Amino acid sequence: MNKRRKFQLIAIASVTGTILILAVTLFLLFHFVLKDKINSFIKKMQEQKAPVEETNTQEPQKRETEPEEEIETEAEEETESYAEPEEETDPLEQQIRAILGTMTMDQKIGQLFIVTPEELTGVDTVTAAGEATQAALARYPVGGLLYFSGNIKDPSQLKEMTANTMSYSKELTGLPIFLSIDEEGGEVTRIASNGRFDVPEFDSMHTIGETGDPSKAYDVGASIGAYLGEYGINLDFAPVADVLTNSENTVVADRSFGSDPKLVSEMAIQVAAGLQDNGVYACMKHFPGHGATAEDSHNGAAVTQKTWEEMLDADIVPFRDGIIQDIQFLMVAHINAPNITGDDTPASLSSIIITEKLRNELGYSGIVVTDGMNMKAITDQYNSAQAAVKAIQAGADIILLPEDLETAYQGIREAVADGIITVERIDESLSRILRVKLQMTG
Repeated sequence: MNKRRKFQLIAIASVTGTILILAVTLFLLFHFVLKDKINSFIKKMQEQKAPVEETNTQEPQKRETEPEEEIETEAEEETESYAEPEEETDPLEQQIRAILGTMTMDQKIGQLFIVTPEELTGVDTVTAAGEATQAALARYPVGGLLYFSGNIKDPSQLKEMTANTMSYSKELTGLPIFLSIDEEGGEVTRIASNGRFDVPEFDSMHTIGETGDPSKAYDVGASIGAYLGEYGINLDFAPVADVLTNSENTVVADRSFGSDPKLVSEMAIQVAAGLQDNGVYACMKHFPGHGATAEDSHNGAAVTQKTWEEMLDADIVPFRDGIIQDIQFLMVAHINAPNITGDDTPASLSSIIITEKLRNELGYSGIVVTDGMNMKAITDQYNSAQAAVKAIQAGADIILLPEDLETAYQGIREAVADGIITVERIDESLSRILRVKLQMTG
């Protein structure tokens, strides 16, 4: 092989090697570099398309979700449509509103009073219910009557009198009437103290309290409730729930179950339960606690210097427990509590006592009855109109025994006409009264 040929072969081999090296280099470059860049480019292109595709896929999801939201909204609306009418379609509430809508203001005002048959009719001593009672109820359609010993002669007379009175009330107003009495047991009785009635008599409530046995208190309430119901009485101003915290007290004394708040509470609640189990409403008295005074509000001002906190620890305990037990009636005393009210306003006329403390703080939603407004603690300071107006303004629902019914009636009528008492405030009390009356069976 000549030199020229040899040189050619070496050149060819060199070119071939270079080509191979270049091919390998290009392969490696594509595999390790360009491939990644191409894949990255493809991925970016896909990502740019992705929002469109995602939008296209999410839109159907939204369309699927939206009906669920609509269903949920419809369900909420359906729930609301059931929830709202529940309050408004409560049959008793509807009935109350319907009755309020048909009553005149005079009829509404009448329901705020419980008076004696004598005060209603003008007769000296009432022992029967006839034309005079019927005519008086037509003129003053009062919410209730309170009977004393002088009104009660014998069982048949009492039954006839209460039956006739109830009949007249329903005929004239379409509502039952509260026929009430003070039948506490012990010293304070109107029927058991009458020898013509064959009913059980009981020791003082102080004696019952000393036994420490609540079942004995229940027996008192149940026995009294049974005979009151038989004679047509549907409301008993009992039990006395006052805790005897003032040793000089004379107005409560043996009428109280004792000085232990827990004991008094247990006993009073059991008396109330016994009465109510026999169809007679109980009324716990005398809020915020007449056992804390030395004076008798029948004879003039009666004062306690206790603070609200001090009364909460003792005097208020039975009333607070009674509220928990859903007592329907609670009587407010005429006592002065200057360290609570800041002045000498009787509790029965104090919005601090009735609305702020009893209603708002203790949560009482039942009927508030004043103590007898013919007592000197009231009459020494106010005339019948003033006392009646102040009691309603304070939050009371029923004015018991105004000294003069006509004056008290007119006082409230004028207060409403002058805007001193609103129609809404009257309706508030009427609603509580009607709620009880519409559930009465007698």
